[in-house]
Amino acid sequence: MAEALDPAVSKDIDRLAEQVLREACDRHLKLATAESCTGGLLASLLTDLPGLSHAFERGFVVYTHEAKHEMLGVPQGVLDNDGAVSERCARAMAEGAIAHSKADLAVSITGFAEGGPGQPAGLVHFACARHGSPTAHRKETFGDVGRAEVRLRALKTALEMLREKLIPAADAV
Repeated sequence: MAEALDPAVSKDIDRLAEQVLREACDRHLKLATAESCTGGLLASLLTDLPGLSHAFERGFVVYTHEAKHEMLGVPQGVLDNDGAVSERCARAMAEGAIAHSKADLAVSITGFAEGGPGQPAGLVHFACARHGSPTAHRKETFGDVGRAEVRLRALKTALEMLREKLIPAADAV
């Protein structure tokens, strides 16, 4: 069980994180994260599993527009026109994490954990990039389930995306 996040992280999320890390280790691949609304929770989870955390290369916690632009190279036009919670931003974050690290795969998470004017609670965009592969995108609408629940559901979705990029379809059967 992930020590620092126990008992907040469910056993299925913990098992999924372990599976992702094992696959990355077995394939000698490095992982990176680019997180906004999860504030580094995924990076914390991936570095909390003994004997497997060496597959994690680095994490970017980019909560502001400036951080997304400066640390990951998200184009200012994407932030100004599409917003930080958008497909284009999520894709740029994941691709920026690959470009600004030595990772082979990167996943990004950007969303609204809580609602506000023009900000639907629980709307989260994800992207997963891997060298030599098209960047995958997923949009989830978790609803107004509370900040903690949105963040936990986001962890699970991001881990599922990493697993899908790690295990080629032919190997998954």
